[in-house]
Amino acid sequence: MSLAPATDLFRDHLRSLLPQDVFRDSAAHYLEEPRGQFEGQAGLVLCPDNTEQVATIIREAGAARVGVIPYGGGTGVVGGQVLPDGPAPVILSLERMNRVRGLYPLENVLIVEAGVILADVQAAAEAADRLFPLSLAAEGSARIGGNLATNAGGVNVLRYGNTRDLCLGIEAVLPDGSIWNGLSRLRKDNTGYDLRNLLIGSEGTLGVITAAALKLSPRPAGTGTAMMVVPSPEAAIELLALARAQMGEGVSAFELIHRQGLEFLSETLPDLRQPFADPPEWSVLIEVGLAQGLDPAQALETLFESAAEAGAVVDGTIAQSEGQRRALWSVREHIPEANRRIGAIVSSDISVPIGAIPDFIRAGAGRIAAIGSFRINSFGHLGDGNLHYNVFPMPGKTKHDHQNQRDAIKQAIHDLVQEMDGSFSAEHGIGRLKVDDLERYGDPVKLATMRAIKATLDPVGIMNPGAVLRAR
Repeated sequence: MSLAPATDLFRDHLRSLLPQDVFRDSAAHYLEEPRGQFEGQAGLVLCPDNTEQVATIIREAGAARVGVIPYGGGTGVVGGQVLPDGPAPVILSLERMNRVRGLYPLENVLIVEAGVILADVQAAAEAADRLFPLSLAAEGSARIGGNLATNAGGVNVLRYGNTRDLCLGIEAVLPDGSIWNGLSRLRKDNTGYDLRNLLIGSEGTLGVITAAALKLSPRPAGTGTAMMVVPSPEAAIELLALARAQMGEGVSAFELIHRQGLEFLSETLPDLRQPFADPPEWSVLIEVGLAQGLDPAQALETLFESAAEAGAVVDGTIAQSEGQRRALWSVREHIPEANRRIGAIVSSDISVPIGAIPDFIRAGAGRIAAIGSFRINSFGHLGDGNLHYNVFPMPGKTKHDHQNQRDAIKQAIHDLVQEMDGSFSAEHGIGRLKVDDLERYGDPVKLATMRAIKATLDPVGIMNPGAVLRAR
């Protein structure tokens, strides 16, 4: 069944059911996504204030066969938050649903609405001397509903898991407008199908998450940060094993950095201070958070000494102050901005088994070289097997000079990922950008099951049409 546009008549009908402050002008930011690959249509922008208003919108959209595009902070990089073609949709922004509904410090639980900005979730936890460990570059504008809808990753997955692992329960509006009251604080609830985890990561295609019960953690008594130079990716994996053997789950982040990323920083952000005068070929940013009575700096020094003896590190620096810690993290956090200024031909968010990462890096370089001369910046969350594998033009050229090679480069990377039992989308989701890839590389049985679930929950196909699964 085809969808209908959000017409003036449909808008006027909703005006009879909703307060005037729900209706917004179609501002430019609702129609954009960060990488500029998709431009959304100027549909009907609605900003509900509560779950009942969301339910009304979804119910009426279903009756009128109008598509609904859930909108969080607009920070997704695979185009899931915009609809570039088809009938003009409802753009459903959760920005006004930004309240903290409950805080239970002794249970380590925080209940928030979907429109709360991630940094504000972190601050609410910190005010109770707790930690909400999800941390990513867009945390100042990303909203927790979008983080849940995409099952966001970030730098702390090694220790705390993805967003799915940080959620105990959700409240959601389903495609028929019914409200699922699954906002549970329970750690154990083995009563049937896991609807929570079905909706988390579904990118707004099966319903709209309106609130969540989030899992908090104790704040580490001490935090230590270091950047260590390793002779190879194999040595980085050995260093990770040593770190976990010595500090267990105290290792919060383990980020692999390639020389190319540091050179891009020197080229585009020359005032950013780097820890080494000569950029090393490979380095690792390590952060640990330890319990009371343990000295993080001493633990990192012990790690360095044992790793050096094993030949796994050749140089390093350990932060001695919060300022030095922030300076080390600033290097890692500015690499994506340097990448943006250089202009990637292809940006890949892939994962392979951790032990396969060195082989992937070597084989990937060979396959890209067979297509042409390019620069590769391979960096990311080594501790959970997630690499941002980005291909750039040589100096003097731009990404626009290689548009005819873009598809070949992407397929070469994703084919290699598939051969190594990896994933072509480790943490960014599918959105609209990777629908073709899902059809090419996805398991046929999984795809058929996903389509059956979609058809059952959303038979009209109003929820984020064309995202994750091709609209039919």
